Amino acid sequence: MLKSTVGRARVVAPTWASVAALCCALVVAGPVKSEPLTFAEALAMARSDAPTVRAGALGVEAAEASVVAAGRLPDPRLRFGVDGFPVSGPAAGRFNGIEMTNVQVGLQQDVPSRARRRAERRIAEADIGVARAREDITLWDVRVATGQAWVDLFYTERRLAVLDDLLTSLDPLWAAAPSGLVSGANRPAQILGPVELRAALDDRRDGLRVDLARARAELSRWTGDPAPSASGSPPAIDLEPGVLDVDLGRLPALRAYGAVKDRAEADLDLARAGRRPDWSFEAGYAHRDPMFGDLVSVGASVSLPLFQGSRQEPVIAARAADARRVMAEQEAAEREWLATLQGDLTEYEVARTRWVRARDVVLPNLRTRADLETASYGAGRAGVMEVLDAFTALANGRLDTLDKEADVARRAVRFTLIYGNDQ
Repeated sequence: MLKSTVGRARVVAPTWASVAALCCALVVAGPVKSEPLTFAEALAMARSDAPTVRAGALGVEAAEASVVAAGRLPDPRLRFGVDGFPVSGPAAGRFNGIEMTNVQVGLQQDVPSRARRRAERRIAEADIGVARAREDITLWDVRVATGQAWVDLFYTERRLAVLDDLLTSLDPLWAAAPSGLVSGANRPAQILGPVELRAALDDRRDGLRVDLARARAELSRWTGDPAPSASGSPPAIDLEPGVLDVDLGRLPALRAYGAVKDRAEADLDLARAGRRPDWSFEAGYAHRDPMFGDLVSVGASVSLPLFQGSRQEPVIAARAADARRVMAEQEAAEREWLATLQGDLTEYEVARTRWVRARDVVLPNLRTRADLETASYGAGRAGVMEVLDAFTALANGRLDTLDKEADVARRAVRFTLIYGNDQ
């Protein structure tokens, strides 16, 4: 079991035809209404509705169904034919009168060695473990993707609402900018400044509209909700400094190696079973001319693995190498996830530091600047352009702080869903 103790913790294409069909359906049906989703509701919907989750469950179902037939004797074979039929001589083409001519019918049953059948059953059982491990990984991936999609949608909606509010609040200042030119307080060229500032914010709003559409499409992909919207509060994102004991051995991506290892060992057992002889039994009945009487025959045959050095042993060596390969891949994956964990924690710390700095230092400073410029304008020591610049900078500061908070939230949710106890 690989464990790591670290410092600060952080809660971490469709085809064109399908797109066209979806657009046509939306046009015909009109706008689709759906209830807002909380974070927990989005995760629950993804668990029950995501096609990849259903596919994983069907994979487990298929593996469980296959285990019933594993290790069973193969189907018996019906054998029939004619033996000793003359094709030349005085009796050519006749069944009767020839002692050797008979019509045969019989059954033949192959009986693989017990070791081979036991290995086949173990392979089938190991396949169930592999299918369940894949299902766990799929659920894990879907939870992480859904959680991040919800956070993206939540903060994009919030940023768009904040930007709309800021644009409304700045309207009086932009409208007052031309008065500075009339009064002579501003130069004629300065009248173009507000146009550029407003255009920049409008461009940012257009970008947020694109982000909103993408976030909705991504959340819809996992939940099946055609027009999702986020409601409620996001999960905790401002994690307290401290020691977090992360057990990487709990991660589905690493737990899966246990199932893969069992499958490789089962393949090795099957290869070793090739050194054991397999049997075949046969019983037959032969009908001849009545003057000679009918015949009954029984028999058995056995495979002789005499040349194991050039047949069975190379296969055994290959399967043993596969088993060792799985162990090496597991060790490599553990090291990779340990490095990923350390990188995720560092990235979270940096993102959180930037957010706290923007929230507690930069934003208050911009508010103070706006207040001071307003006071100077009231005292006649500053023009309306200085006030407009200050309030535009404050608006950008609020948006930048919200962007940094969204980045922290996304990383925090990702960390929680990947490394948290609730897998």
